[in-house]
Amino acid sequence: MAAYRGVLRKDANSDFGIAFPDLPGCVTAGRTPEEACLMAGEALALHLAGRAENGGSIPERSGLDEIMADPENRDATIVEIEAAHSIRAA
Repeated sequence: MAAYRGVLRKDANSDFGIAFPDLPGCVTAGRTPEEACLMAGEALALHLAGRAENGGSIPERSGLDEIMADPENRDATIVEIEAAHSIRAA
């Protein structure tokens, strides 16, 4: 099962959002951190399935030090997200 590190943030006047530094464009949100993490598992599975279907490569995940080196991530929470079980590439 694929697992990537997501960056969890809460901006003023918005839900909790999760983005994956290794997978540009793979983002999701939820009203609570828990909901955002659940949604992130589904978003991750869909994103990886789409890459596989289109012949794209699946990148290696970045190390925690590399993610935290980005100044935008220093105040964020890093979460480990596994791709949802129920969504698979055909």
